[in-house]
Formats: sequence, structure tokens, C-alpha cells
Amino acid sequence: MSTLYLYVGTYTRPAPYLATTNGKGLYVFRFDPDSGDLAFASEASGVDNPSFVAISPNQRFLYATSEVLEWPEGLVCAYAIDPVSGGLTYLNKQSSFGWLAAYATVEKSGRWLALVNYLSGNAVLLSLLPNGKVGEASEIVQHSGSGPDASRQEGPHTHSIVIDPNNRYAIVADLGIDKIVSYRLDVADGKLVRSSECPLPAGTGPRHFVFHPSGKFAYVINELSSTLGALAYDTEAGTLELLQLVPALPADHDIHSSHCADIQVHPSGKFLYGSNRGHDSIVIHAIDEQTGRLSYVGHQSTGGRTPRNFAIDPSGAYLLAANQDSDTIVTFRIDAQTGQLTPTGAVASCPTPVCLKFAVLP
Repeated sequence: MSTLYLYVGTYTRPAPYLATTNGKGLYVFRFDPDSGDLAFASEASGVDNPSFVAISPNQRFLYATSEVLEWPEGLVCAYAIDPVSGGLTYLNKQSSFGWLAAYATVEKSGRWLALVNYLSGNAVLLSLLPNGKVGEASEIVQHSGSGPDASRQEGPHTHSIVIDPNNRYAIVADLGIDKIVSYRLDVADGKLVRSSECPLPAGTGPRHFVFHPSGKFAYVINELSSTLGALAYDTEAGTLELLQLVPALPADHDIHSSHCADIQVHPSGKFLYGSNRGHDSIVIHAIDEQTGRLSYVGHQSTGGRTPRNFAIDPSGAYLLAANQDSDTIVTFRIDAQTGQLTPTGAVASCPTPVCLKFAVLP
């Protein structure tokens, strides 16, 4: 019988934009699919600000980016996942080839790690060796441009990179230039070839991006405008077309006092969720599976402060929210019919949690 583990990245070093930094590294929890409870399993220290975590498709390896403001060149650390205990064994580290590594993902063949460096405004492909170690960079692409927000958009700020369901395109959301850029992914040689871009309204600040299970639609959460965007996706051309922008906050809440963070589609394809740091909530929208358009369902408090990333368990029964400034991970049960969230009462203690990723181990 398989076991579910939750891997948590944390902040370990202070920065001007962080309220707290209580983490010691990477944390591993065992997840109970019946109750939604988390049980602490182990910890891997010795890694600086592992604020984003990626797990290989075969669930054997974990990669953590080090988001350290003082380092003009960030790091990626590789770990082997113990198939029995879920514990992490350090393998090696590699440069992120840019400043402030913000997001990473492993493409479906498991040969390449794709990442973005926020302050450098670039996207990078790193080779992955059969033993799980991170190799050299095979591709570095640089964005250029700016946006109307002089304090946040003085240059390109790549914030996420997502591989499409067919493993043919890599999609980069750039907060600094208000664009989502598509690259053709060459898996054989580890190359990114720019193919198209989808502009968003000025000052939007696209942050995280996710595909619908059908592959026909995609969604972006916009940090600066506190909105969610629904997009049509052409699987052959890799092009995106903006269909709709909807608020991530209630109408009476000041958008300047809250900033969007993460976005997830329910495994059923019926619901979209986004996190609001400041309003401290998860916004819920229903998805029209024919048109991809969104309709508002509600907001749910995360029961803590500054929810950054969150995760939906593989069965779609639970959503877990990381409250960065409350040192908690709170579990919610998902209503399969309405998408609404109900706290289960399960609250796990974890210092400065910022990234949550599930792995299914045999």
C-alpha cells in the first residue's frame, strides 16, 4: 500500500520582504488520507531558504531552490527520497545561474530541471543525471522589458515555469513585463526556443501558472492586481489567449494590502483555488469545463497569516495551506460538489512553511 508524504520548503534566513524566518531547512510529514492529519517524519537541515520544491516524476528525487537575496547566484540542491521512510539524503548542489531562484519543476522525462530566477529575469534548464544529481545548465534564456509599477516592474521578473501536459512547451510567467511566454521544449538537447507570448493588462504582475487537466485551458494568478486569469491553450502551437480576468479578493478589500501567491486546479478539473497573502484566504472559483471560464464560489480563511503556497492531495479530498507567518499548515476538506473548503481541525506545526509538495511512495 502506498504512503503519502508532504515535503515542505521553508525560509531559514531573514530578508527585508519576510516577517519571520524560523525554518531550519526541509521538513517531511506523513499524510493520513483518511483524516487529513500530518505527522512529522524527518527534517533535512543545511540548506538555505529552500523556498520552492520540485519532485521528480518517478518520486525518487527532490530539488530545492535557495532563495537568498544576498546571493547574486542562487543554488539548487538535489536529494534522494527514501522510498520507505520518505526521508531525504543530500546528493549535490548546482548554481541556479541567476539571482533569487523562485520556482522549479522537472519535465516529464525526468532529464531536465526547469527553473526561473526572479531578480535576473531568466529561465534555465539544468540537466539531471540518472542518479538524481543536478548537472550543468543546457539553456539560459533572458527576458527584457519592464512594466508600469516602478517599484516592482523595473525589469523582467520571471516567477514561474510550467511544462505543458504534452511535455512540448515550457510556459514562463513574468511579473515584471506582464507577459506569459511560451517556449518550445527540446527534450533531446535541453533547449528552450521562444515561440509566442501572451500579454496581460499593464500592471497585472503574473506570478504562478497552472494547466487544467484537459490541457485545453490554463490559469494564472496575478500578484500585483490580485486577479485570476483564465486562458485558452493551443496544444499544438503552445499559444495562450486570455479569456477572462476575475478578482482574487472580495470587492471591499484593498488590493494594496494583499498579494496573490499560488494557484491550483482541483484534480477533477471543476474548481480553481488561489491564495491571498494579507487577506489570508483561499479564493474558490468553479470552472466551466466547456469554456474554461470561472465563476465565483467563495473565500475561505486559511486560519493563519500569509498563506503562500498550498497543495491539494492526489485524491482531491483535501487542501493544505502553508501559513508562512503563523508557522502552521492547516488542512481543509474539499466538497467534491461545490468546491467549498471546511477546516478539518488538523493543524500541523512547521516553522515558516512556504512550499508544499506531495509524493506518493510505494
